[in-house]
Amino acid sequence: MSPQPGQIVRFGSCEVDLRAAELRRNGSKVKLPEQPFQVLAALLENPGDVVTREELRQRLWGSGTFVDFEHGLNTAVKRLRDLLGDSAEKPTYIETVPHRGYRLMVEVKRPEPPTPPIPTPLPRWKIRLVALALLVVAAAAAVVWRQQLLELFHPVKIESLAVLPLVNLSGNPDEEYFADGMTEQLITELGRVRALRVISRQSVMQYKGTNKPVPQIARELHVDAVVEGSVLRAGDKVRITTQLIEANPERHLWSESYESNLRDVIALQRDITHAIVREIRVALTPQEQQSLANMRPVSPEAYEAYLKGRYHHDKWNAEDIRKAREWFQRAIEKDPHYAPAYAGLAWTYTLSPGAWGGNSVRESYETARRLTQEAIVIDGTLAEAHMVLADIKREYDWDWVGGEEESKRAISINPSYAYAHAQYAALLSYLARHEEAIKEAKLALQLDPVSPVTNGQLGYVFYWARRYDEAIEQLQKTIDLDPNYSRAYIGLGRAYLEKGMPQKALEAVKKGNSLFFGRPGSSDLLGYAYCALGEKSEALRIADLLRMARVRGDLDATWGLARVYAGLGDNEQALEFLRKAYEEHYPSMEVIQVDPHFDRLHSDPRFQDLVRRMNFPQ
Repeated sequence: MSPQPGQIVRFGSCEVDLRAAELRRNGSKVKLPEQPFQVLAALLENPGDVVTREELRQRLWGSGTFVDFEHGLNTAVKRLRDLLGDSAEKPTYIETVPHRGYRLMVEVKRPEPPTPPIPTPLPRWKIRLVALALLVVAAAAAVVWRQQLLELFHPVKIESLAVLPLVNLSGNPDEEYFADGMTEQLITELGRVRALRVISRQSVMQYKGTNKPVPQIARELHVDAVVEGSVLRAGDKVRITTQLIEANPERHLWSESYESNLRDVIALQRDITHAIVREIRVALTPQEQQSLANMRPVSPEAYEAYLKGRYHHDKWNAEDIRKAREWFQRAIEKDPHYAPAYAGLAWTYTLSPGAWGGNSVRESYETARRLTQEAIVIDGTLAEAHMVLADIKREYDWDWVGGEEESKRAISINPSYAYAHAQYAALLSYLARHEEAIKEAKLALQLDPVSPVTNGQLGYVFYWARRYDEAIEQLQKTIDLDPNYSRAYIGLGRAYLEKGMPQKALEAVKKGNSLFFGRPGSSDLLGYAYCALGEKSEALRIADLLRMARVRGDLDATWGLARVYAGLGDNEQALEFLRKAYEEHYPSMEVIQVDPHFDRLHSDPRFQDLVRRMNFPQ
C-alpha cells in the first residue's frame, strides 16, 4: 500500500499527516523534520519490507550531492525513533536489518472514506441555488489558484544576504576560531558574486549567540535573506550544515549538509556557494565562474593555522596582531603556496608599522610589499592581497594613482568587500575628493551596517570634508553601537574642536585615550585641545612628554609634536617636525592636505613643498 499525500495514515498508536509532515502520538502533535519525515514516508510506502540504505540515500540526498551519508542517515533514523518513542535495542516500529536497511514492523492503516448517502432529488429552485453557489465557489477558487500559481512560479528575488555566524557544534570553546573562520570564508566566497550584496563579517558577528528571529535580523541588516547553519570538526573531518531563509515573507528555501576532509574544505565552501547561487537564481559571470573554479586544495595544517591567524587578526590589538603574525607565518611554512596566508601576514606589517614588531617603518612596509606580491603571484584574484597593496601604495609610497587602481581592483574582485570600500573612501578623502569619499563610505556602511569600525569611518570622512555636524552625529551613532570604541571618541573630539567646543573635545579625547591606552594619556590631540582651551602650559608639558617618547623610538611622537606645535601657533617647530615625519615616511602624513589642524600652515612655501613631494595631484 502506498500512501498518497494529504492522507492521514495510522500505524500502531501513531498517525501521520503526509501533506503537513505532522506526527500525532499519544494526543501530541509535532512537526517532523524533513529527513526523518522522508525516512518515515519511505517505510510507510513499504510496510513489512526492507527499505535499503541505498534507497534512503537516493530519497534523502540524490546522487549528485556530497554528504556524510552514513552519519546523516543514522541521525535521521535516531531522530525519527525518538519522536516515535521507539528504540533500536527494543524496537516497536522500526527494525534495523543489519548491513541492509530498515523495516516498518507494524500494520499501516488508512481511514476508509465514508459511504456516501443515497441522494434524494432536489427541488428545481434548490438546484439553481446550488448551481449559483458552485459558480461563486469556482470563481473564488480560480482567484486563489491563480495567486498560488503565481507564488509557485514567481522567481525568488534575493539581491542581498547575510551569513550568520556558524554555530560551533564541537562543544569545545577552543574551536570557536574554526567556526568563525568558516563563516568568514563563506562570506568571502559569496562576496565575489557581483549580483549579490553580502554583509561583512564585522556586522554579522554582532549576532553571534543571539536569539533574534530571522526577520528582525534581516531588517536590521537590510537584507532579503540569511544563511545560517553549523560546523562540526572531528579530527580531519569537517561537516557543515547550512540553510537559506528568505526574510519577508519568512520561508525556508534550501538546506543541506556537507562533509569533507579538511584538505578539501575549500571545495566544500565552493559547493555551498554554488548551491546558494543556484537556489536564488543568480547568473554568474564567466569571470566569477572562473574565480570559483580556481580554488586549490590547501594543507590541513596550513588552513588551521591560517584560521587561527584570522581569529587574532580580527581582534585589532597589539598582542593579537603579534599572535596573528605567528600563525600566518606558520601557515606559510606548512603550505608555501597558500596565498591568503601571505596576504594576512602582509596586513600585520601595515598596522602601526614598526610599533608592533621592532621593525622600522621602511622595513615593515617593504616586508608587507614582498609578501603581498608573493600572494598575487600565487593568486591574482585574491581581493585581500590587492587591498593590502593599495594600503602600501597610499600610506608608504604616496602613490595615489596606484593606490586607487589597487583599491578598485580589490572591489572588482569582491564587490561586497566592505573594508576595501572603506579604505578607498579614506584615499578619496585625502585627495579632497569629498563627495566621492562620502558615497564610497556609505556604500561600505551598506555592506557593514552595524560595525563600529565602518560607522566610525563615515564619521571621519564627514570630518575630513569639514562637515562637522554630520561627523558629530555619525560618530555619536558609532558610540551608541559600541561605547568602548576609542577611535569614535577621538574623532568626536576632533569635530568638537572645529566647532569651537574645546571643553567637550577635551572630555571626548580623554575618554578615547582611556579606552585605547588604559588611561587618559598624553596624546598629541589632547595637547592640541589644551591649546584650544588656552592652557599653554599643559600643551607644553605634553610636548615634553612626546619629545621623550621620540627619543625612545616612538614612531608616533614626531607627528604628534607637529600637531601640538601647530596648536601652539609655533609654525617653525610644527613645520620642522612635519619635515622629520616626512623623512621617516610616517603613514599619517597622508592626511596633511585635509587635516584642519594644519590649515594655518598652508600658505607657507615649505608646507607647499611637502605637499608637492608627497605627489598629491595638483
